[in-house]
Amino acid sequence: MSHTPTDFLKVAASTADHFGFRTADQIKKSPECKACDKKAPHTVTGTNKRVDSHQGLLSSAIATYCDEKFHAFEDKPVLLYNTHQVPRTGESAVTFHIFNVDKSIAEAILIQVARSIANDLGYSDHTVKINSLGCNESVTRYSRELGNYLRKRIDTMPVSAREAMKEHPMLALQSLLDEQHDLGYSSPNPLEYLSDGSRKHFREIIEYLDMSETPYEIDSKMLGHHECYSDALFALDIKTDDDVVPLTARGGRFDEFASRNTGTRTPSAGVVITLNNSKAPARNPRVTAQKPSVYVVQLGFGPKIRSLMLVDSLRQAGIPVVHDLASDSLSTQLRAAEELGVNYTIIVGQKEFVEGTVILRDMNARNQEYVTQDTLIRKLKRRNGVVMMK
Repeated sequence: MSHTPTDFLKVAASTADHFGFRTADQIKKSPECKACDKKAPHTVTGTNKRVDSHQGLLSSAIATYCDEKFHAFEDKPVLLYNTHQVPRTGESAVTFHIFNVDKSIAEAILIQVARSIANDLGYSDHTVKINSLGCNESVTRYSRELGNYLRKRIDTMPVSAREAMKEHPMLALQSLLDEQHDLGYSSPNPLEYLSDGSRKHFREIIEYLDMSETPYEIDSKMLGHHECYSDALFALDIKTDDDVVPLTARGGRFDEFASRNTGTRTPSAGVVITLNNSKAPARNPRVTAQKPSVYVVQLGFGPKIRSLMLVDSLRQAGIPVVHDLASDSLSTQLRAAEELGVNYTIIVGQKEFVEGTVILRDMNARNQEYVTQDTLIRKLKRRNGVVMMK
């Protein structure tokens, strides 16, 4: 199975639109950005871009966030989508970033987006690998234990790992893992050194994976650069008959990196998805966005996850949808649904989550009914006013 870069970018752009991501050009047209007269300072450079293990594609979004005045949104979620040509290789890549959302729903959305793109391209046989390095406190604690472990065994370490040890224990560990050295595999587990907050955050992501029946594997040896990743990091492990990796997707949270480079607390998470061995096209394909017919409203952790799964089901059914899964305000979401003029609002609260139902509200007839999720999409397809995507 093979796909052209154009196929890949079309699928990615359509998925981005459905999950609420926008390009920088689209976001900066907002009233908030237009009213802001100052760029936000940042210190992202070519040097520190390299710590994200993605040729700077992950961390470069911080510069975009600051330069395009996205800080004007303050605490409102910013969902940024971009296309790239990977430096040096020229491969086609897309990035998805979520700023100003410190809750685990950010990672859940990013994982779902990556899985949706892989599924649409025919790579449904995949596993999500996930790990957590935790917050600054967690990383400090883990690095101390890892350093003690490695120093006691330094005489048995390869030269490359000894050199890396001079800079940071985690770089030495990565070197050992790259060389498939036994010391790397028997090293301390970072999950055992998580703070209470980081442990809760990681547990919530695992709950999402369980609830969505996503195949996953906790991989305590999947690392990111100690100066970049904080809390969760994840990757798609795609299985093919010929062992050729057609698509790579890797991302995670990098709050600490963003804060160091902006001087302010900026919750940040992202994923880089690359179509391997493919040259990026000269022009990005055009994808016509559909006017949303449905607004999904949710309230609570369980309903957020159920709503995320519902959003993907609507995407697969070709039903345009809009949502704000990061919001914790029922009134804000309902007001947004009114302002957008959607035909239907789907509401998932705690009661509906427990019962496996949703409230389907007809915004024109001003009536509503409880329906099961199994029958919801069938109803929406039959009703007038729901524009089907081609």
